[in-house]
Amino acid sequence: MQPGICFAEATLGLIIRGLQQTLIDIADNGADPRRLGLAGERKRAMGGEGERGNMRFRVLFNTFPLLAFIATQALIGCGGGSGSGGQTTTYTLGGSLAGLAANQSVSLQDNGGDTLQLSANGPFSFPMSLGAGSAYVVTVQSHTPAVACSVSNGNGTVGSSNVTAINVSCAAGTQTILYSFGASAADGDEPYARLVRDSAGSLYGTTFRGGANDLGTVFKISASGAESVLYSFGASASDGISPHGGLIMDSTGNLYGTTTEGGAILSDSGTVYKISPSGTETILYSFNLAPDAQGPYGDLIMDSAGNLYGTTDGGGVHSDSGTIFKISTSGTETVFYSFGAGANDGVQPEAGLIMDGAGNLYGTTMSGGANGRGTVFKIASGTETVLYSFGASATDGTQAESDLIMDSAGNLYGTTPGGGANGHGTVFKIGASGTETILYSFGANATDGQAPFGGLIMDSAGNLYGTTEGGGAHSNSGTVFKISASGTETVLYSFGANAADGQYPTASLIMDSAGNLYGTTTAGGANGWGTVFLIN
Repeated sequence: MQPGICFAEATLGLIIRGLQQTLIDIADNGADPRRLGLAGERKRAMGGEGERGNMRFRVLFNTFPLLAFIATQALIGCGGGSGSGGQTTTYTLGGSLAGLAANQSVSLQDNGGDTLQLSANGPFSFPMSLGAGSAYVVTVQSHTPAVACSVSNGNGTVGSSNVTAINVSCAAGTQTILYSFGASAADGDEPYARLVRDSAGSLYGTTFRGGANDLGTVFKISASGAESVLYSFGASASDGISPHGGLIMDSTGNLYGTTTEGGAILSDSGTVYKISPSGTETILYSFNLAPDAQGPYGDLIMDSAGNLYGTTDGGGVHSDSGTIFKISTSGTETVFYSFGAGANDGVQPEAGLIMDGAGNLYGTTMSGGANGRGTVFKIASGTETVLYSFGASATDGTQAESDLIMDSAGNLYGTTPGGGANGHGTVFKIGASGTETILYSFGANATDGQAPFGGLIMDSAGNLYGTTEGGGAHSNSGTVFKISASGTETVLYSFGANAADGQYPTASLIMDSAGNLYGTTTAGGANGWGTVFLIN
């Protein structure tokens, strides 16, 4: 119930004339649908268009022939109304928006319900009108990433005229260092991987070094910015060490990841581990010598049955060229595919995988392929298909090390740290038919980003976001970038802006529901050992 608005049980009836054989669909505020058939039939729906006794209602007619109708309302309570025939006078709620740039948008809410999305500066008004005495609270629900929007004059009570003084101001977002690693001798340092965020707003990730044994950590950053080291690797001779990949979280809060080295077997080939919410580690699998998988660097994925999938850049049956592995819920490992199976096959996958709705797996290799510069591949029922071989031209990308993402049409997107028109990396798209398009070549100017090692994320408008390890406006310390759906690049932030700023991001970003971006840098910060950052 919204403050200051009287709600009571009510009905809205419609008398339809002239309908004959055609049906008419009605809905209350876009929901609670009713389908009406015979002419003259009276049906009940919750809602209607207008307001009486401080009750808002709207009926939407979805499909109809040319016909006449009479709407009748039976309102109970709320003290009647005002105006002719008891009709309550309503007023619009609006104001003015300023500061949005091209391809940016902001979504507003009144009282947490009535939503309005804006993509252009100027006057605005909410779709629903309010009666005199109704309270309103206008807030920012979400915004384009790297945009900061605020509301002034957003709270009040409707008087006897339209509300026009609500002001929404937007500007370029700012970067905030949420945490600087190396704060103590047992703290983690050098975070290379992407973060994962829980429903309470806490962030989780890994560091390659640091911790109680200086062999890496799993950490948590609370919504208030407090860091906890959940686990320090190297706690025993059989423990994993040096985690390079990120984490995934299951529905009960358990975390899963890989370490590049360590494990129960003397081969020192790495592990797959689980960390409980209380910080207890379980080694799910220790990798062995070839033909087993060796050296997992990328993130894991989990299917609906709880099986885990990942890649290793070594091991397998073909000259230590890398593998795709599966860990069942019982801890049994299967080498799903061994790379280097033919002259044009990819080798050395360092990124994680993605899975489509049919269970097919997609990923990248850093080397191999028809041109020796890496591949994009698909695994279907254990059979591999090389979808694309990089290095096909002098301006093509090379040495892909990033995870892929897939849009609703089946197109794949990723980055390469090398190649491109300027030799500093690319953003690419692989169509469902295997055709590659270079969406952007980095190093286009002196302050552009260079060498994107992390993957991409995509917003609802089709814009892509990522990081580069180098380039930018401050001593080649890296950037956060945006690629619009039309291929235009914007550097959203250049790292190294001051002595305490982060430097050299290599991981993919994550985005919350409000459009804020989160990520890590491998160096910099107040202690020089990396940061967790937010771009609002």
